[in-house]
Amino acid sequence: MSMFVKDRGWLGEGLRVSPLCLLLAALLLSRWVAMAMIPLTDTSEARYAEIARLMAVSGDWITPWFREQVPFWGKPPLSFWAQALALNVLPGREFAPRFPAWLAHLGTVWLIGRYALALADRRRAMWAALIYSSMGLVYVCAGAVLTDGFFTLGTTASLVAAGFALRGQGRGWRWLFFIGLAIGLLAKGPLTLVLVGAPLMGWAFWTGRWRALMRALPWWRGGALMMLLSAPWYLAAELKTPGFLNYFIVGEHFNRFLDPGWAGDRYGSAHDQPRGTIWLLWVWAALPWSPVILWRLIQRLRRQREASAGWRPDDDQKLLLLAALVPVFFFTFSGNILATYVLPGLPFAALLLALGGGDVPARPFVWRALVVLMPVLALSGGVYVWRYPQALKTEKALIQCYRAMGASALQPLTYIGEAPFSARYYGHGRIAEMTPEKWREHVENDPGGAHVLAVRKRLADSIRDRSPVPLTPRCEDRRFWLMSD
Repeated sequence: MSMFVKDRGWLGEGLRVSPLCLLLAALLLSRWVAMAMIPLTDTSEARYAEIARLMAVSGDWITPWFREQVPFWGKPPLSFWAQALALNVLPGREFAPRFPAWLAHLGTVWLIGRYALALADRRRAMWAALIYSSMGLVYVCAGAVLTDGFFTLGTTASLVAAGFALRGQGRGWRWLFFIGLAIGLLAKGPLTLVLVGAPLMGWAFWTGRWRALMRALPWWRGGALMMLLSAPWYLAAELKTPGFLNYFIVGEHFNRFLDPGWAGDRYGSAHDQPRGTIWLLWVWAALPWSPVILWRLIQRLRRQREASAGWRPDDDQKLLLLAALVPVFFFTFSGNILATYVLPGLPFAALLLALGGGDVPARPFVWRALVVLMPVLALSGGVYVWRYPQALKTEKALIQCYRAMGASALQPLTYIGEAPFSARYYGHGRIAEMTPEKWREHVENDPGGAHVLAVRKRLADSIRDRSPVPLTPRCEDRRFWLMSD
């Protein structure tokens, strides 16, 4: 709690809540509005929420399932465990599966704030937390059904713990390093070892303190703890669905990044981007702070040239710099990338900006305005999509319309072609999928039945013209018409 209060005021023994603490609390809690208001959208959020729903209703806590008889080998289960548990105990079809990501974000905020407090002072610790929490991509992922929040929590825990251990502070941090690795292994996979190990190896090479790194952490006992926490699930998953380890280790961790057109992805498509695009994604992800970070860097380089002396970062700053840059450098030569790949470096970019010297902030009004920019935009976007729900790729409204017709008690809703994940999620699994030919055959065999189907708008005229029964449009969303006879 020491990072959240000042020394004099009106709480307890003269303690007063810091205004920056109130701003941080408002920033964190503001995310709840969009978490509860905005429907789950296709593809990623609705897909992961549906996987978590299947886990919650089936009670299968070993294998995440993509759909019936199709295991999901693309990610480890930590985020799905948390989301399935939240679906069982929390209200709200939108808020419940998003809440675990918010908790993971809260843990990451505490870690960087605690580390900044040890490196500097309370004010800079608060600004590190504020800067990180108000970065655009961070703010979005803090309340989204994704795996990246838990992954970032794991890598941040390990690197912060290593920083404390290298400073000789606290035995508990030494063990948190390996717990963080286990969190990352269960949230994303072996990539954790790269994004944690590379900054530490680079730090040891830069500082020459190899012996200090080897002595700072209990490598053998800690490694055993990491394996004890993470390896049993990997073994159980392979035994239950053979082939998992080959697909996940070789496919997801080598082919995905080395082959930009990798055709082995069972659950989506490759995201082929020009090499180096990850740097542009970093600028976008860190908005509105990326221009401030770049401007501070330009100022520092200019002062170095004028003083004819280079910047000499201390050992703590070297670790922060490497932790911030390694994720971006690592994916520079990969074409199969997403913006979320830069997330593990953003906590340390926020720390570098907050601890960068001089006044923090140099212009208080401007920095406070940047902090509130993302919540204002998110709330405005939430109001817009509440007013115009067709702006989102989600089947929530169509499923609600279908249920209001009373047909849901008789038969599942039929989608012509593949049903979106949001339809499966909001339809509680009572969704059928048919080809146009199969649907016409079904109607001909049951001419007196009630027929309700969802059709993509580009196919609507063709389906109606060739239907054995007359079809009437009932309602629509962004992509589909709901029709019935």
